[in-house]
Amino acid sequence: MNGYLTESNFLMVEEGFTTRDLLENLLVELCQASDQQAFFVADLGDIVKKHLRFLKALPRVKPYFPVRCNGSEGVIRLLAELGTGFACTNKAELSRVQSIGVPPDKIFYSSPCKQVAHIKYAASHGVQLMTFDNEVELSKVARSHPRAKLLLGIAADSSSSAHPSMTFGVTLQSCRHLLETAKELAVEVVGISFHLGSSGLEPQAFAQCVAAAQLALEMGTELGYKMHLLDIGGGFPGTEGTKARFEEMAAVINSALDLYFPDGCGVEIIATPGRYYVTSAFTFTASITTKEELPAEQPGSDARRAWCITSVTASTAPSAASCLTTRAPHLGCTSWFVCPPQRPCLEQPSHSSSLRGPSGQADDRIADGLELPELHVGDWLVFEDMGAYTIATTAPRGECPQPRVTYAMSRLAWKTLQLFQGKPPQTEEDRESVCAPLSCGWEMVEPLCVTPVFAPASII
Repeated sequence: MNGYLTESNFLMVEEGFTTRDLLENLLVELCQASDQQAFFVADLGDIVKKHLRFLKALPRVKPYFPVRCNGSEGVIRLLAELGTGFACTNKAELSRVQSIGVPPDKIFYSSPCKQVAHIKYAASHGVQLMTFDNEVELSKVARSHPRAKLLLGIAADSSSSAHPSMTFGVTLQSCRHLLETAKELAVEVVGISFHLGSSGLEPQAFAQCVAAAQLALEMGTELGYKMHLLDIGGGFPGTEGTKARFEEMAAVINSALDLYFPDGCGVEIIATPGRYYVTSAFTFTASITTKEELPAEQPGSDARRAWCITSVTASTAPSAASCLTTRAPHLGCTSWFVCPPQRPCLEQPSHSSSLRGPSGQADDRIADGLELPELHVGDWLVFEDMGAYTIATTAPRGECPQPRVTYAMSRLAWKTLQLFQGKPPQTEEDRESVCAPLSCGWEMVEPLCVTPVFAPASII
């Protein structure tokens, strides 16, 4: 083991005990203590499973986790233990991953808009890999970090309909000028980067981006750069209910890479999957603090309900709304509990309802038009698939603490993690169990049989 994650960092869960069981146990404790603070439960075994699935589907691609997606301690430690790299967008995130011992050659400063002070921080702490897509960024890096290794960011949508101010990345037509400018500034460019985003990877769009990346990379090679790195970004689905399944997307990616960057061409491939790793691993729970019955909007219609919940603080997001609504446009609680925890009758009549954050103000809106049962102050709402963009790396000074995260991992997932790093199973039972489902919260239809593999090497 690398030492980033130990058994003291999480609760070991035995077979047959799920994250929902753990959540209900925590609710019992909170109800007894009259504590209504919101909290997360995180299934680390789910992340282990996602990582092995990623390596199996995209064997040529090395994952770099974007810290802004989920900067919680357990996630960072587990992914470091698994050997992933980290994509950081500011000084706080760089400091966060280096504070647990992640080496600088495993860190990618991926922000397209960087503060000079943060560039200098990266330089002083050995972080070299970063991206640029305009002359201003190039000049800042040349002055503040002359030893940086840069990726030229190209636009994922180079069509005439894409407004320049609404997209990051340079058009293919402007690549040569930027590469020539970098040459004049004596800045080293080592590869190309693009990011299609969380809207989904359409086969044609991805193939076009890879083809454009090949042309941009050839331009750099012609100018004398040793171009050896391609970043294909993120946008991979974090749940099973999405339109495109991960394996289907991976097949498209592999085909495009084999066509434009065949194995042995000397170009390493990295990606920045965020939602993919953490979305389904986290469950969020918050209690009702206030209820209000609003007058009917139309004569003869029923009155609406508005509920305020203990939720994330502004340190996590601009408002509680931006936390919960990242889950899905059709946000709704997956279940609810009363205190002491027990499920209310499912046959209760539902009401058109709204959810608000702790402030109760109009701009602290979480969701409207939800069909919810009659809730009461002290009841708890449970939201699943809440791991992405819900937890800040650090809390701004003066803010309330963020919701507590309780991490859990099945004993089987822990054994599998050890096996992944080359530590042989200690008993015959361990050897037989590595083909069983890993997650303590939910199981895959086809379990992953794990053979000893080693973490990806650094890219620089």
